[in-house]
Amino acid sequence: MKKVSIPKGTRDYSPAAMARRKYIFDTIGDIFNVFGYQPIETPAMENLDTLLGKYGEEGDKLLFKILNSGNFLNGIENADIQSTDAGAMSSKISEKGLRYDLTVPFARYVVQHRNEITFPFKRYQIQPVWRADRPQKGRYREFYQCDADIIGSRSLLNELELIEIIDRVFDRFSIKTCIKINNRKILAGIAEILGESSKLTVITTALDKLDKIGSEGVTGELRDKGISDPVIEKLQPIINLSGTTEEKLNNLTTILKDSETGLKGVAEMESLFEYLKIPEIKSRVELDLTLARGLNYYTGAIIEVQSDEVKIGSVCGGGRYDDLTGIFGLENVSGVGVSFGADRIYDVLDQLDLYPEEVSTGTRLLFINFGEKEEKYILENISPFRDAGIPTEIYPDHAKIKKQMSYANQKDIPFVALVGEEEINKSVISFKDMASGEQIKCSIDEAIKLIQSRYV
Repeated sequence: MKKVSIPKGTRDYSPAAMARRKYIFDTIGDIFNVFGYQPIETPAMENLDTLLGKYGEEGDKLLFKILNSGNFLNGIENADIQSTDAGAMSSKISEKGLRYDLTVPFARYVVQHRNEITFPFKRYQIQPVWRADRPQKGRYREFYQCDADIIGSRSLLNELELIEIIDRVFDRFSIKTCIKINNRKILAGIAEILGESSKLTVITTALDKLDKIGSEGVTGELRDKGISDPVIEKLQPIINLSGTTEEKLNNLTTILKDSETGLKGVAEMESLFEYLKIPEIKSRVELDLTLARGLNYYTGAIIEVQSDEVKIGSVCGGGRYDDLTGIFGLENVSGVGVSFGADRIYDVLDQLDLYPEEVSTGTRLLFINFGEKEEKYILENISPFRDAGIPTEIYPDHAKIKKQMSYANQKDIPFVALVGEEEINKSVISFKDMASGEQIKCSIDEAIKLIQSRYV
């Protein structure tokens, strides 16, 4: 028999897992709503020219491309097939790709619907994305992102608001986190004073891998990309500045005194950290000069969130992008956003056993089915339970009671109702709590109140 499987880097979700995922999506969505963000959705696939060139060279390699419909080799010459230029070949047989993130499709959405939008526009989006990455713990090829963005405003109040959203989300989940902040202008300023402005992307891409490959790995990658040892030596003490946030920023003001761009980044960070003194932020917030966020479209503040208790990579990240919509023809529209990694949050909650007890799925009450007469009585009286919001079902067959009770146990159904001739005559039900074994006869209304008192 052929072994069936799913693609590596993807997962099936059981009913219990779906209940937990719904809890995550609902919690994040509720907090987005509280801050005035509105939901939208975009297609799973986008035109490749929408996606290509927005994520850097490495990001482009991770795009899942969709073969053209029908005979996708139509018009392709043998020379094309034999060519070693895979990129040129793929562009001829594929015009669409699965979205890599939700930010670029959002920028495309803003441009396409700009006459329908009131700016500043605050939107959130909870949808899956796909990356042809190497699957490993906490890294999947198909995963959900929960994004919140505000576009059409350059105010740092927006960065503050997103940090408040992050803090509330993880406080609601009881996950202890560290919110790391940096600024791409600071990184650009560092590259400038090192005389390597043209290699900013090389430097940020390498720094972005620090947690994965370590300091030596980053140094090796910088060397491989043409950064000289003297430049690397000058870079190390800058990105490893220690002390308080204020001390780091004061040192950076001196270090970047000859870089206008770098000083703008320092000023933005000074203002943001001043704002952060006002609300009560429960997460640790720190300035991390090694934080780079490899995506090319970031231009200002960059944010990354890590769990203090589970090593799984970032559970949330984002930043400021000043002209992403300009790529699509709408210039000078600044935006900032963050993206929560629902799958990693799921794994953290699971590992720390932080799901609330009420997060469950399926039936709370099962009516045992003894026969046609009892079945009729049940069908006449089952609606009030469902109307009260209690997931309720009737066993569909007139099976032996042992089989029906086993069904309830296997599905972790906490309550069972038994209806026989006596119960029908007295217009009651025999009601059993499967955990305690307690069994009582009571009215429909009493049974509903009992379940609600223990279930809600």
